[in-house]
Amino acid sequence: MKWYLAKLVYRIICGDGKHTAQFDEQLRLINAEDELHAFYKARLFGEREQDNFLNAADKPVHWKFIDVSEIHELNNLNDGVEIYSRISEDENADIYTKLVLLRAAHLQENCMHETVRLN
Repeated sequence: MKWYLAKLVYRIICGDGKHTAQFDEQLRLINAEDELHAFYKARLFGEREQDNFLNAADKPVHWKFIDVSEIHELNNLNDGVEIYSRISEDENADIYTKLVLLRAAHLQENCMHETVRLN
């Protein structure tokens, strides 16, 4: 058995769907014999995890599975190995950088609180 990284893509439709299209891209670890089995296994996860529910405003929300858009075999699981990379463009580099730094500070604070709580 081998480990694979699969990208599952969902469309999020709220209410009548007359809003800017929203998509959720999820990276999932898949354990399978080969790439084809990993693809079908990831597809099964995606189909099983589609969902319909009401949001806080009592409007229907539908998470519709689109498909598996990527599969990558994870050959060597070593400390620090790159698993995923995405290049994005942003109109304001300063705001983007500040948001990353704020998220990192928040994450660090939460990790520290959790560590203290467990000790």
